[in-house]
Amino acid sequence: MKNVTLGLAGAGRIGTMHAKNIAALNADLAEQGIQIRLQITDVAADHARTVAESVGAKFVPSVREMLDGGIDGLVIATGTATHPELIRAGVDAGVPVFCEKPVAGNVADSLPVLDYIREHNGVVQIGHQRRFDAGYLEAKRRLDAGKLGWIHSLRAVTGDMFPPSVEFLATSGGLFRDCSVHDFDILRWLTGREIVEVYARGSNNGDPAIGAVGDVDTALAVVTFDDGTVGTVSATRYNGAGHDVRLEIQGSKSSVMVGLDEKTAVRSTEAEVEFPQGETHKTFAERFDAAYRAEMLAFLELIQGQRENPCTPEDAVAASKVADAAQLSLETGIPVKVEL
Repeated sequence: MKNVTLGLAGAGRIGTMHAKNIAALNADLAEQGIQIRLQITDVAADHARTVAESVGAKFVPSVREMLDGGIDGLVIATGTATHPELIRAGVDAGVPVFCEKPVAGNVADSLPVLDYIREHNGVVQIGHQRRFDAGYLEAKRRLDAGKLGWIHSLRAVTGDMFPPSVEFLATSGGLFRDCSVHDFDILRWLTGREIVEVYARGSNNGDPAIGAVGDVDTALAVVTFDDGTVGTVSATRYNGAGHDVRLEIQGSKSSVMVGLDEKTAVRSTEAEVEFPQGETHKTFAERFDAAYRAEMLAFLELIQGQRENPCTPEDAVAASKVADAAQLSLETGIPVKVEL
């Protein structure tokens, strides 16, 4: 049996989800002769101990002790402000790093981290889980195979059923950076093209406290790609029908939609149309449950040298540049060029 030791920094909502997914992967990997030994740390030590016990992991007081003790990979699921420091620590230790997006709080702070990773030959995978979702993968397969023809329109939707806490929103960087950045990333990944201009508008018709911390609860961005193709990216914190993530790709030959299944959070008004009838997803964790597991499996394969990096820091920063441009457009009311 080959042992792979992972260190997980952060035992909050996303960190706990990763811990459970890693524990679940153990059963599948055992058939391949691989066992994951998971270590967990968090500044909230008592909570981290509880999470560790619940998944059969070991609590370690700090990331430094994890790295000094010897791990095969570091998973970072802490607050955004800590990402640069922890990425550098993992790179310095010579271990592959998985870090939830973004690389840093803004593009300007991300660029020195990219330089550091390159200069030290670091291996860092950034968490953009939609790249592992079955629907997006199939859409890319059809697009790459030419089944859709040339693309004339793309429409991306991300709707949370309810907003996170105002305390979180106050430090999130805004709806485009926190939420729509996933759409910006997947549009680049699917099309293989760069977004070169963004024009954004937003509104606040929900909790006034969201506006008070400088955010909007609903926003729309019109994006233009480097070949002239146009698309829209919409997001909201108040999609009461359920957590809704979809992407419509319209081409000269055919059109497809990602996310159109029995749990889609829309209902038809047409007579005798009953689809979809399933209970809608409530959160992103439910919607992308399988994608998150596949993402972590990909990281394990990256650690073992079995695959190329599926989402580089450069990829993540490119999406963040679009999100920054969208935020600036929202604030100024004018189209903004994306700094490539």
